[in-house]
Amino acid sequence: MKTIEIKGETFFEPAHPSYYNGSGNALHVLWRARKDFLSIWSEDDYQDRVFDWKILNRQIVIVNSPEWIKYVLIDRRDNFERKTPQMRRALEYLLGDGLFISDGHTWNQRRPLVSDIVHKTRVPDFGPIMATAAHELAAKWHQLPPGTHVNLLHEMAVLTAEIIARSVFGSQLGSEACQAVAKGFTKYQASVDQLNPGYFVGFDDGLPLIRWPWLNHSVKSIHQVVDDVIDQHLKGRGENQSMLSLLLKRQQRNPELNLNVAALRNEAATIFMAGHETTAATLSWAWYLLSSAPWVEQRLLEEIREVCGDRTPTVEDVPNLEWARAIIEETLRLYPPVPILGRQNQEADVINNIHVKPASLILIVPWLLHRSASLFDDPHLFKPERFYRTRPPSYSYIPFAIGPRICPGLQFGRVEAILCLAILAQQFVIRVPEHHQVKPVCRLTLRPERGLPASIHPR
Repeated sequence: MKTIEIKGETFFEPAHPSYYNGSGNALHVLWRARKDFLSIWSEDDYQDRVFDWKILNRQIVIVNSPEWIKYVLIDRRDNFERKTPQMRRALEYLLGDGLFISDGHTWNQRRPLVSDIVHKTRVPDFGPIMATAAHELAAKWHQLPPGTHVNLLHEMAVLTAEIIARSVFGSQLGSEACQAVAKGFTKYQASVDQLNPGYFVGFDDGLPLIRWPWLNHSVKSIHQVVDDVIDQHLKGRGENQSMLSLLLKRQQRNPELNLNVAALRNEAATIFMAGHETTAATLSWAWYLLSSAPWVEQRLLEEIREVCGDRTPTVEDVPNLEWARAIIEETLRLYPPVPILGRQNQEADVINNIHVKPASLILIVPWLLHRSASLFDDPHLFKPERFYRTRPPSYSYIPFAIGPRICPGLQFGRVEAILCLAILAQQFVIRVPEHHQVKPVCRLTLRPERGLPASIHPR
């Protein structure tokens, strides 16, 4: 555990990859990126700047200046709307034309629909689902011998899968089916390649994903569960307040949406993937940070006592859990769930005097942006006070993107993370062994390599 003293205060410096020394040619960089996108950045790349690479006659522009992030994601959003061919090809087999990777007419039609379903005004309706799942996990942990070691990443994945599954599909989806979906997503993520070689040899849209048998199995296990639940809803046996039922009601009122079973499955799977994977990773990283910074954890416990007394936290308490919110925000700064946001421009453009060819890759990298010393003091240190009753400068903090393509479920995820953190921290001491080498790696999302072992101790 690495701690640093600054003006008499102690701070924790959490794990981050060493800087890339820049040796090797473009193909070597591509090879490293295939394994882990975090492994290709030099110390200079962590500055507030814009630069480009040329790889096999392709142009890649890295945009890590707030001014130019605004240009790409807000001012010229129509030109930079499309996700990269890498992201589209990696996810289209699983999500079809789901909101996360669609664009044009399909995106414009479905974005308001999905945004309404996960709107912040609806989030309190799902609070009891979040609290119930957290208490079920707590009950399971209380049955374990004190000091039992668990894989926190797995535990948080199961927790968030239960929450999002019950929210999207209704409570009739059993734990076994829920875990099958979560397992399918994990296997899928481990199987897909982050870089589509077809793009670099001349195909602007990349090449279709090779559907290996293990990839087929992952997709079928997810689709089967989702299709069964959709069938139950279509037969009138679903829960009225589930997100899926809200989608169906919208379709019935607006037939022009053309939400057939495949479209419903794609949007339900998209919401599930986004709501499950990102929050599970965020909570896992938060436990790691608290484990190594007990002084931050102590302040969290004091806040929970002040706000909740002896009772358990509820969704109504979340607005008053300001330190808990600051912990989650700082966790998202250090470990953004999607550390690279990719776009592909349709027309030629100019970014910070760099002439950008059509169909180039535009990479906005929250991992780098959030660790820029020009934007954040001591950027590699865990300092939740950065977010305690304050906001960072505009366009410098974008864990869920920004602009029209900002994650529509970000408020759902934030409330879920804060509430689950408070409920479990109130009841348990969670410690990651000091000897365990934590290593963040980027696949489709940012997660600890080989999981996150931790011991569980009831308070």
